[in-house]
Amino acid sequence: QVQLVESGGGLVQAGGSLRLSCAESGRTFSSYSMGWFRQAPGKEREFVAAISWNGGSTVYADSVKGRFTISRDNVKNTVWLQMNSLKPEDTAVYYCAASSRYLTTTERPYDYWGQGTQVTVPS
Repeated sequence: QVQLVESGGGLVQAGGSLRLSCAESGRTFSSYSMGWFRQAPGKEREFVAAISWNGGSTVYADSVKGRFTISRDNVKNTVWLQMNSLKPEDTAVYYCAASSRYLTTTERPYDYWGQGTQVTVPS
C-alpha cells in the first residue's frame, strides 16, 4: 500500500515562495510517476505538475509554468513542489498523487493520493 503525506503548506504573501513536500512510506516510490494537483474553494481539482519515475521528464500546467518546479529524490522517497512568485489565485489545497502510468496530467490514472496541504496567498 502506498501512503503519501504532504507537508509544507501555509500562508504566504503574494510574491513569496513555499516548498511542498510529499513523502511516500512504502518501498515502491521509484515505480511511480508523481503529480501535484490543487483544488481551490468552489472549483474542481486541477493538474499542477508531474514528474516521471526517474525525474527525467516533467510537465506543468500553463498557469504555473516558470514559477513552480517539481522534483524528486527516489532515495528519500520524496517529491517536492517549489512554488515561487505566488499569486492569490494559487490559493488551494494541494495534493500529491502517484501513478503507475507515465507522466499523466489527468486525475484518473493516479492510483494513490495524499490528504492535501493548504496553501493560502492573501490578495
